[in-house]
Amino acid sequence: MLRPTPFDLATGTLLGVAAPRPRRPVPSGVPDPLGALDTAVLAGLTRPPCVVSFSGGLDSSLILAVAVRAARREGLPDPVPVTWRFSGAPRADESDWQHRVIGALGIGGSWQVLRADDELDLVGPVARRLLHHHGVVHPVNLHLHLPLAELAAGGALLTGGGGDQMLAGWRRPPATSLRARLWWLRHTARTRRGPAEVFPWLRPTVAREVHRAHRAEQRAEPRRLRHRIAWHARRRDLRMTCSALSTLATEHRAVAIHPLLDEGFLAALTSRFGDRRDAGRDDLLAAIVRDTMPAEVTAPRRKARFLEVFFRAPTREFVRSWDGTGADPELVDVDALRELWTRWPIPGGTASLVQQLWLAANPAGPTDPAQSSTDVEVTS
Repeated sequence: MLRPTPFDLATGTLLGVAAPRPRRPVPSGVPDPLGALDTAVLAGLTRPPCVVSFSGGLDSSLILAVAVRAARREGLPDPVPVTWRFSGAPRADESDWQHRVIGALGIGGSWQVLRADDELDLVGPVARRLLHHHGVVHPVNLHLHLPLAELAAGGALLTGGGGDQMLAGWRRPPATSLRARLWWLRHTARTRRGPAEVFPWLRPTVAREVHRAHRAEQRAEPRRLRHRIAWHARRRDLRMTCSALSTLATEHRAVAIHPLLDEGFLAALTSRFGDRRDAGRDDLLAAIVRDTMPAEVTAPRRKARFLEVFFRAPTREFVRSWDGTGADPELVDVDALRELWTRWPIPGGTASLVQQLWLAANPAGPTDPAQSSTDVEVTS
């Protein structure tokens, strides 16, 4: 498994893009993107149980729809959509779209819903199992997929991973409405904050270093789709995420498949739409699907926010009781971090520090009960 460095953990960022690889010619007869997605999901459908990490967002809805269509065409068992529901996290609630997509696809019979309160906190019971087994990994919310990997044992776990990068990217198309322009102005104002405002828990020299690197990486994202795809595929962030999910699945004799990162799909997407500039997710999805899926699958929707899911009572209790030990004083201003952690909610950028410092204070014992499976409520 690829692992974050102490610098990554302290700064809450994962920067870096590998050098470009020599360009390979696009093979003749590349299928259309939807056909390539079909091929990618078949690799999971042929080794049941085929679990689909289904949030109700655009990416997971597309993967589930393609998998359902392929399974029924090939006479294979239906995929098993598995969804988390969170109490006390209204901004993470996507239940309306979940029901719409499941109903449109006619797959309610195999749908499993997992319910969580504090279980998915950064240092809650599910995360502790992962922390004690692997240490701090990237992403900090990887433990969300641990119960899904257990459900996929011996089979396959399909995710919508890569959609935010390959289909959306960081650069947005020009705003076409007053509301969109106002959002963009607010977003731009936030991104122009200085190092001390963005990384107030870091030593000033470290804050300036990571701030410059972060801004430079954001500016480096290409606008043309073919270059954007190749650039994101080389980023440490995405590679580390895929490595961690693969390890998680392998430990349960399963395989993790991310169809939106499949080489065949990316080649088809590049071949068909690679010259587009500032391509947006909605337009790309419409072009890929071409009215072959129920409208509920690709209809625009609000993007959920999940900080409320992972910053719960266990994290609040830990940061309030933290005694200042364990942090690297060359990277972290311990007094500034302790002051920040007296207020709630704490900065999202300190999430990996929460896990690192909690683990330092709570190492795994030889018979740690967290190594056993954590019960979560499951409904069909």
